[in-house]
Amino acid sequence: MSDDQVRILSGNTFIISDGRGDIEASLTDPTGFFSYDTRFLSTWVLTVDGERLNPLSVDDLQYYESRFFLVPGTGTVYVDAKLSVIRHRWVSLGFWENLAVINHDECPVDLTIRLEAACDFAGIFEVKDAIPKKGVCHAKVEDQRLTLSYERETYRRETVISASAPAQLDERGLTFTVHLEPDQEWATELQVVPKLIAFRGRALQLREDGDPKSSAAERRENVEAWLRDAPQLECGSMDVIRTYRRSLVDLAALRFTPLTSSGRSLPAAGLPWFMTMFGRDSILTSLQTLPFTPELAATTLKELGSRQGSRVDDFRDEDPGRILHEIRYSETIAFNERPHSPYFGTADATPLFVVLLDEYERWTGDADLVRDLEFEARAALRWIDEYADLMGNGYISYQRRNEETGLENQCWKDSWDSISYHDGRIPGFPRATCELQGYAYDAKLRGARLARKFWGDPTLADKLERDAADLKRRFNSDFWVADGEYFALALDADGRQVDALSSNIGHLLWSGIVDEEKADAVVAHLLGPRLFSGWGVRTLAQGEGRYNPIGYHVGTVWPFDCSFIAWGLRRYGYRDEAARIAAGILDAATFFEGRLPEAFGGYERERTKYPVQYPTACSPQAWSTGAPLLLIRTMLGLEPKDESLAVAPTVPATIPYLALLDIPGRWGRTDAYGRARTPQAG
Repeated sequence: MSDDQVRILSGNTFIISDGRGDIEASLTDPTGFFSYDTRFLSTWVLTVDGERLNPLSVDDLQYYESRFFLVPGTGTVYVDAKLSVIRHRWVSLGFWENLAVINHDECPVDLTIRLEAACDFAGIFEVKDAIPKKGVCHAKVEDQRLTLSYERETYRRETVISASAPAQLDERGLTFTVHLEPDQEWATELQVVPKLIAFRGRALQLREDGDPKSSAAERRENVEAWLRDAPQLECGSMDVIRTYRRSLVDLAALRFTPLTSSGRSLPAAGLPWFMTMFGRDSILTSLQTLPFTPELAATTLKELGSRQGSRVDDFRDEDPGRILHEIRYSETIAFNERPHSPYFGTADATPLFVVLLDEYERWTGDADLVRDLEFEARAALRWIDEYADLMGNGYISYQRRNEETGLENQCWKDSWDSISYHDGRIPGFPRATCELQGYAYDAKLRGARLARKFWGDPTLADKLERDAADLKRRFNSDFWVADGEYFALALDADGRQVDALSSNIGHLLWSGIVDEEKADAVVAHLLGPRLFSGWGVRTLAQGEGRYNPIGYHVGTVWPFDCSFIAWGLRRYGYRDEAARIAAGILDAATFFEGRLPEAFGGYERERTKYPVQYPTACSPQAWSTGAPLLLIRTMLGLEPKDESLAVAPTVPATIPYLALLDIPGRWGRTDAYGRARTPQAG
């Protein structure tokens, strides 16, 4: 994705255009107007008298709203442009565009204003993998509306385009014939309405009814209310304040409201590829944001629980009790060409579901939800023992059963080459990555607490605690690379260590599975020169066979990864080290204007004045948006203790002070404050 693109979004509906507001998409280009994983406009090009326009500036008004200032021609120091063109665009479930043209000349003008419109109705997987369409596109003009449609058997999608000003419509767009006197302005309001056509011909229209201006005003008030309700940050660094506000706004932008959620929202994963419900991503983002917006966690738990696996389905990699990986709505899903209806190919979302449920109750005191989700949480705990132990060695491992379209790697590092030996070789399957065992350990201990305190089942609680202790003992023996003093990335199908040094070892601290006597060595690696770049912890250490500072999971820095590593360091008492990682990531955020991308280059900080961009990173991306929030929690040392909030700050020297006000939780609202440590003189 290009840096000069303009992106506006709302939930899983978004528009990506160029700096003029135009859309000219190819099959492999993720620009256009998308909703529910389908592109409803692939061409949207404005001309005046046959000329394309040139951008003067773009106002990034809100995450769902932009304004483009344009002129015909280039103009020179001697010749001023005689026309201004302003495109004001906002998106909700459909989108509106207010197009205005102003005549600055002393003479009247007659103009032909044209909007070319077309749609390929490509699904997001078809764009990502360059899959050609199998159905037929149509266009028709009727009742002053241009309807673009697509049909493949019983699968139908439509885009309906209309304008408030009189227009000549044809199958390729709209033409306006306009006469303007000096200083006169002409305007029209364009509406683009996507429709999902159900199998029996009923259309689901994806936009709100009513006045679009009222809808935009309501959206602005919604965002302001969201920001008012979040804790307020006071800080000695304006850069941190900007990053915090940017994170809250982007989190609002990424709120996805499933059709079954009664208007409640959870985090979608990221723009452009992952604007939908994800098990792992939604859970981890909800964990990061619990002290700030706990309602996201509640919706995530309810919606994932309602879609929990209930059968053995090899096509979807589904098992009873398993939490979904991803759900999609586009054509390839409708025809079972992809399994995402939903797809369950993740090995970590299921134990993390239990972790989030327990952490949510610790923060909010919402015992009712813990009781409501007892069946789902018990099923998730059973899945760990009954379905996830593919090698019969007591460890969670994964191997896809859908060999054609399932994911090979079903941990968070899910690219094909992310799991490797030190020498770069790729292991076979099944694979048991180290952090999965940490998640299972944490889930068992947290499940024991829930069983004893809320479900009235001390027998289950005792069993889970025994199982967790046994898992910790075996893990610290089987995964420990003795000559390197770190934990192996994974065990292979023969139980041998996949011995690459990776950032995954930081997740082990977060889960608590690391023996105390091994923690010093793990921390030394995390903050050592092979893993720590100065900006953050690399996904794979320098010197490993597959290390690449701009490789997706083999050397880049992921802000979300670093936020959980910092949290783990705090858990084991390494407060200064956690603050050091927080400082690096927050420093990096300033170079991205407060919006941390999915990943950035793993080059040493000494070699670059700024973090190097990863070329195809999602932005905004949910768990990168959540990273500054978890880092703030970590620096302030926020932990729920019964009915109160414990505060134990360790703030890096680059941030003079932090104050987080009105933190929501079971205690109502409270404040936390911390100052940077002053170096001792002499």
